Amino acid sequence: MNNVFIIAEAGVNHNGSLDMALQLIDAAVNAGADAVKFQTFKGEKLVSCFASKAEYQTRNTGTAESQLEMIKKLELDEEQHMILAERCMESGIEFMSTPFDSDSVDFLANVVNVSRLKISSGEVTNGLILLRFAQTGKSLILSTGMSTLDEVETALGVLAFGFINSKEKPSIGAFTEAYSSREGQSFLKEKVSLLHCTTEYPAPFEEVNLKAMDTLRDKFSLPVGYSDHTMGIAVPIAAVARGAVIIEKHFTLDRNLPGPDHKASLEPGELKQMISSIRQIELALGNGVKQPTTSERKNMVVARKSLVATRDIKSGEMFTEANLGVKRPGTGLSPFEYWSLLGKTADKDYKADEVIK
Repeated sequence: MNNVFIIAEAGVNHNGSLDMALQLIDAAVNAGADAVKFQTFKGEKLVSCFASKAEYQTRNTGTAESQLEMIKKLELDEEQHMILAERCMESGIEFMSTPFDSDSVDFLANVVNVSRLKISSGEVTNGLILLRFAQTGKSLILSTGMSTLDEVETALGVLAFGFINSKEKPSIGAFTEAYSSREGQSFLKEKVSLLHCTTEYPAPFEEVNLKAMDTLRDKFSLPVGYSDHTMGIAVPIAAVARGAVIIEKHFTLDRNLPGPDHKASLEPGELKQMISSIRQIELALGNGVKQPTTSERKNMVVARKSLVATRDIKSGEMFTEANLGVKRPGTGLSPFEYWSLLGKTADKDYKADEVIK
């Protein structure tokens, strides 16, 4: 059984094409991912007409269109979502999507009926949508890019308040109380996982800070994973070795396609290599018990050494530094017995190089 839940992040790399989205699902299945994730939004509800593009979006898509115009080209309608969810079910991979507005939260939770919802890093300070997420009762994965520990704690307070379904009026005080309550903590531990993340595309290696996963785990006692935006596959593999239980990674059919996210994404072969490497690391992590393994046991007598006669020794002759040594194989007395054997007499004849038993 796999311990690390791997999300192949298709995001908006379908470029608004249903056919390309279906191909992305097939590629994620072929790579061995546990889930394939898209993004669900209505452009007008997500982006103001005055919003500028992020630097990486401008770099990848130019300045001829606004962020809103770019986003609208990347929408998937409700019917397309249902087709994608059905393909996932038929293919044995979990369908996921990140909703970016309240109506999209409701649609994914109640119509598509996804198993879990992903909360984008950009929503950590959006109490309105956080509350809506929690009120669905679904399991949640909260990405924490751009956030401080205090901001993450405040967001978790909103989620705890929503899970409790308190009739109290929402407020900072109510969120704090919910977070501190036994019931609120119980809901959070049951339903919420955190992702460490660096929100830049691609993310510079020197800004990844994988040790922050430890900080999140220690502070909130919740499962912690990693959402990766670096180039290549080294960092998500390292994150698993450091204890990540969820890995999310963008992928595309072709990095040269037009669009905001393709260039910072893996191609299908790279995604497959990443997942294969993660599965190997999972096996390699083991159980933490330091003892000889099954494979090692058969090599112990070959690799270890025993006390041996360095020359012929007659029965009754005293063992001394001159006639005792240490050599392979490890079938005789342990070298640790060397000092206790000195001065004792041999109870049989030994030929040179014969192990002492």
